Amino acid sequence: MAEKRDYYEVLGVERNATEEEIKKAYRKKAIQYHPDKNPGDKDAEEKFKEAAEAYDVLSNADKRARYDRYGHAGVSGSAAGGAGGFSMEDIFSQFGDIFGDAFGGAFSGFGFGGSRSSARRVPRGSDIRIRVKLPLKDIVHGVEKTVKINKMVQCHDCHGRGAVSEADIKTCPECNGTGMVTRVQKTILGAMQTTSPCPRCGGEGKLITNPCRKCSGSGLVKQAEEITFKIPAGVAEGMQLTIQGKGNAAKTGGVPGNLLVVIEEERDAELERDGNDLIYSLFISVADAINGCEAQIPSVDGMLKIKIEPGTQPGKTLRLRGKGIPDVNGYGTGDLLVVVQVWIPKRISKDEKALVEKLGASENFKAKPTQDEKSFFNRIRNMFK
Repeated sequence: MAEKRDYYEVLGVERNATEEEIKKAYRKKAIQYHPDKNPGDKDAEEKFKEAAEAYDVLSNADKRARYDRYGHAGVSGSAAGGAGGFSMEDIFSQFGDIFGDAFGGAFSGFGFGGSRSSARRVPRGSDIRIRVKLPLKDIVHGVEKTVKINKMVQCHDCHGRGAVSEADIKTCPECNGTGMVTRVQKTILGAMQTTSPCPRCGGEGKLITNPCRKCSGSGLVKQAEEITFKIPAGVAEGMQLTIQGKGNAAKTGGVPGNLLVVIEEERDAELERDGNDLIYSLFISVADAINGCEAQIPSVDGMLKIKIEPGTQPGKTLRLRGKGIPDVNGYGTGDLLVVVQVWIPKRISKDEKALVEKLGASENFKAKPTQDEKSFFNRIRNMFK
């Protein structure tokens, strides 16, 4: 599968483009690659779908924010297919109003015409949003999840048609099966023709005379379904993955909605996440800080052994490269930062106190910090070198 292009590049807009600029850019691309203008051109069809996918994300404030932060993985998920995972019906259902006037949409009465002027909109099922809680190990390595959800599916008794039999489905006499009605209104500028969904059939173009008893004519029933999907490595709290076509079914065989998977992170008992880095606080004794030692520290894949140099100061940070979290867009892997904390006992015996006092009198144990050690800001800066 070809790597997806940047959505801003697809529409030809800057990353700080306004909502109106994004809409205008999409309309221009949609008209350029519209199937009515490019019959039989598969390349134009893919670009038409690609532009629709880009607009679907960039026109939605929440999706755009996730995309800006996490890239494609933040809005698509592993189950999104091809050029956007959109069917042509899905695109016309969701975005047809944006370029419909150029190809015979709601304002066809002004003479634009087009082969889709009488086509009714394809219904779309609603999305389902779930939350999935992940431990740190699944975030680092990625994971395949299977969830069981209750969703609307096509009625098995009537096969989704909503009627007992095909003979019980009649063409709507008001719209003649188009699902749309046209009205002409007189205005000071002359006659204005507008098209809107048929009020009698609700835009479906059909009327059911003998509804199915199981689904009461809706064509849909609620049913439990198991859905398996992959969560990529490096996801973060609040990220939303979109599993195309796994939401609620639509009436009369329309386009199903999507399954939206919101990521929640389980707090790890020992490791703290900071972006793609992991932080661990290592406590050592005063003696180990002076003499140096070997220490065992936890990582996602087990314990690691590190060496503490003699004379290590409290707050020193050791960086283990590549032991953190992979970037969700594939831009490398974070590090494991080990922050050394020197533990000082609050209570000591008389003998221990005498030893400490003796050491404190020694010239070597008197505080003689270097200029670098004196500077708090230098210590902070050194943490991230």
